[in-house]
Amino acid sequence: MSSIPILRIRGHLLVPVQPDLSDEVVNRLQNDVLEAIAGERDRSGGLLLDISGLQIVDTYVARVLADTASMAALMGRRTVLCGMRPEIAATLVQMGYLLEGVCTALDVDDGLDLLGLPR
Repeated sequence: MSSIPILRIRGHLLVPVQPDLSDEVVNRLQNDVLEAIAGERDRSGGLLLDISGLQIVDTYVARVLADTASMAALMGRRTVLCGMRPEIAATLVQMGYLLEGVCTALDVDDGLDLLGLPR
């Protein structure tokens, strides 16, 4: 079983999504991310979901990632989805996941910029 790394960078949570994302792993990712947010004392930081390692997403993984980003936003975390490849973006749009309320960035550095962390 893959462990889900959740890194803390000056009040922000960074989740590098692993390329071997099975249904079980993506469910655990969602649960772990939401628990990490709930357990934070300072909830003013953001959440970066780095999906640059994903080559392809199926319908279920796309839905869970989109739902995780939306749930994190509802819990008060400004959410940035970073590292999206063109084929993943096309797939999400074709599936109808427009990720409203979720910022996107080309990479983690741009995502941190969006959250107000200088380089």
